[in-house]
Amino acid sequence: MACRVQHSIHNSLYFLSSTPLRNSFNIRKSDFKNGINFGKTLFSSPSSSRTALYCTCSSSSSNGKDSFSPNGSDAFVLTTPLYYVNAPPHMGSAYTTIAADAIARFQRLLEKKVIFITGTDEHGEKIATAAAANGSSPSGHCDVVSQAYKALWKDFDISYDKFIRTTDPKHEAVVKEFYSRVLANGDIYRADYEGLYCVNCEEYKDEKDLLDNNCCPTHLKPCVRRKEDNYFFALSKYQQQLEEILRQNPGFVQPSYRLNEVQGWIKSGLKDFSISRASVDWGIAVPNDPEQTIYVWFDALLGYVSALLEDNELASLETAISSGWPASLHLIGKDILRFHAVYWPAMLLSAGIGLPKRVFGHGFLTKDGMKMGKSLGNTLEPTDLVQRFGPDAVRYFFLREVEFGNDGDYSEERFINIINAHLANTIGNLLNRTLGLLKKNCQSTLAVDSYVAAEGNKFKVAVEKLVEKARVHYEKLELSAACETVLEIGNAGNSYIDEQAPWSLFKKGETAFETAAKDLVIILEAMRIIAVALSPITPGLSLKIYSQLGYTEDQFNAVTWSETKWGGLKAGQVMAQPTPIFARIEDGTEAETKGAATKKVKKEKVPKSKSPVEA
Repeated sequence: MACRVQHSIHNSLYFLSSTPLRNSFNIRKSDFKNGINFGKTLFSSPSSSRTALYCTCSSSSSNGKDSFSPNGSDAFVLTTPLYYVNAPPHMGSAYTTIAADAIARFQRLLEKKVIFITGTDEHGEKIATAAAANGSSPSGHCDVVSQAYKALWKDFDISYDKFIRTTDPKHEAVVKEFYSRVLANGDIYRADYEGLYCVNCEEYKDEKDLLDNNCCPTHLKPCVRRKEDNYFFALSKYQQQLEEILRQNPGFVQPSYRLNEVQGWIKSGLKDFSISRASVDWGIAVPNDPEQTIYVWFDALLGYVSALLEDNELASLETAISSGWPASLHLIGKDILRFHAVYWPAMLLSAGIGLPKRVFGHGFLTKDGMKMGKSLGNTLEPTDLVQRFGPDAVRYFFLREVEFGNDGDYSEERFINIINAHLANTIGNLLNRTLGLLKKNCQSTLAVDSYVAAEGNKFKVAVEKLVEKARVHYEKLELSAACETVLEIGNAGNSYIDEQAPWSLFKKGETAFETAAKDLVIILEAMRIIAVALSPITPGLSLKIYSQLGYTEDQFNAVTWSETKWGGLKAGQVMAQPTPIFARIEDGTEAETKGAATKKVKKEKVPKSKSPVEA
């Protein structure tokens, strides 16, 4: 879904309004409901007059609770968009998924049961066209590109729990059942439509929104005139309910300025939209009408639900709903906000299913201040970045430098400066020099418990406040601020060790020696806390820190947020031999070391600052 649309979408002519649009629509039979002009409803039963209530939920997972309540489901269900497989993954989809992974990892640290869903959207005209251009079948094309997404997520250490493909048989079963339920509620009807169609967007366009020669403003290619006999969803029927939902639940759409956008769209009047295609073969057939295929949102959005099914479970809508719905968070790009915050809630209301608890629309990425595009030759390939710099460097840069929700820019110079200053200097160097002093003076063994070492120490109090601040930022999805706050612990640690100068105290012996030994324990305890608090962002780097502190990988994998509490390190604990965990980037190649500093070929001089590079 994320790749279907690159900008905010208006679809004005694509929807059916309550009044005729220049005779474009030929409604076969009128049935006035709620003042809306509907066409003939097909296949509906005499009992189809029931009305879905705002926030009702037929799901057993809701336990009768408001679907916006944090306690409405035992699991924290998090979704990325289902990425459209007409082309390989790009940095935009990687960014969304990295952010989702950080959120999922934080929720696991809170000991929540997490169901992290991602996947691929594999139906539609563009996919069939792309497959034909490559001399492949649509299914073969989808297999290749879907696998490319899985491979990239592995490269980025993405810890997803469910990967749904909309070509999965279980997904098709859920879509057909959902469609039939909405149909039975009287919200699907048939109508003729004629308009200008953009093949790349896979949508009809309003002529007033087009450029010269009827060119799509997104793809700069002429739209073609099409006339189709399609099925429509009665979105306009749910306008008042959606307005009330947003009024009573302002946190449903975030950030707040995205909520304002959604409220503006709804207030301007909702129009019914087409949910089938007669001219597209590559898709799920409409129940009882094999001449039509279910189109876009009535297919792809249901992936969030069908993904909840286990492979060996009966593929039914009710089974899927009872397996974890409603979703706790839909994480999407702002270009598909309308579909997730307007269409999707209305569809769920129609089917009598509880609504997701939150929809968060983030911004776009640019490169060197310019919108990325193949025509400009300035695309940013995620595979190239992760191979050159490693997953933690890429994850950290985009989550630290892009304020979550806003647009963000990538430049290689800034990337190198940030990663060197934050990960190599502030964090990596602090750990390495502390362990070096411990090896030289204490045989790499802690003299006292970290809690005892920090008794009455203001540094401990400062770290505890920063950790709590970081937790709040994570909970609010303020990922950049969470990174910055954890980095403050590293900055404070560097300042503390410089002020205390344990290397000098060790030379004085006796009481000064004991003080210096305690200071090293204090710094290493701060590093342990940094490793836990930063693990949602940089899981690989955090594991390296934990390993250097004498812990096993299994111990690291078992940590929870409660272990950010001061007092984890114990007297007698033996630290690993000091080895640089993150080499400075000098030649634009892989940043992280695997046991020893890599050979460095100087490319440009980067200031060796221990403090963060400010924006």
